[in-house]
Amino acid sequence: MSSDFEGYEQDFAVLTAEITSKIGRVPKLSPEEKKQMVANVEKQLEEAKELLEQMDLEVREIPPQSRGMYASRMRSYKQEMGKLETDFKRSRIAYSDEVRNELLGDDGNSSENQRAHLLDNTERLERSSRRLEAGYQIAVETEQIGQEMLENLNHDREKIQRARERLRETDANLGKSSRILTGMLRRTHSKLQEATHTILQKIIQNRILVVILAIIVVFTILTAIFISVKGH
Repeated sequence: MSSDFEGYEQDFAVLTAEITSKIGRVPKLSPEEKKQMVANVEKQLEEAKELLEQMDLEVREIPPQSRGMYASRMRSYKQEMGKLETDFKRSRIAYSDEVRNELLGDDGNSSENQRAHLLDNTERLERSSRRLEAGYQIAVETEQIGQEMLENLNHDREKIQRARERLRETDANLGKSSRILTGMLRRTHSKLQEATHTILQKIIQNRILVVILAIIVVFTILTAIFISVKGH
């Protein structure tokens, strides 16, 4: 991964050096030569942007713990790219003294004022562009943070759903256990009632037998006494 990034870095360094050299030559060229050089530099600037995009993709693939150093280098390269574009825009409207005098003659001072005004507008556009780029970067970072938050929320929601499912299973098991215990209690209560009823019946039967036996004993005693008295 880092070897690919370093390869792109070398290509970017060579390309930006060529662009810098050509930008410095632009104001000194004749209109026709300048037109050709501008087209050539524009093409190379596009190639440099593509290299930056490739390096940016490589940085995103690097593990987070090792990404800081490469991200810092990327910021430096992007700043360098912005400076090249600014210098290029200025060089397109700049002229050497010889070319300016040849084109404008006595109107050189007026042209200087126009050029200064144009440079001022260009700088304003550059500042606006940088602010837009910074805003875009903030928006991208905010989107990434939002995505991470959504992923965390989805993960938490899955945990909550699993906990609910376990709770439902627990409730179902508790309900089943409750029904089983209720049935056991009912059967136990029914058997207890039957046993109590049987015991009461036996107690009553035993008491009746005792009473009958007592009557028989008393009757026997009375009969014996009666016979004994009658015999005398």
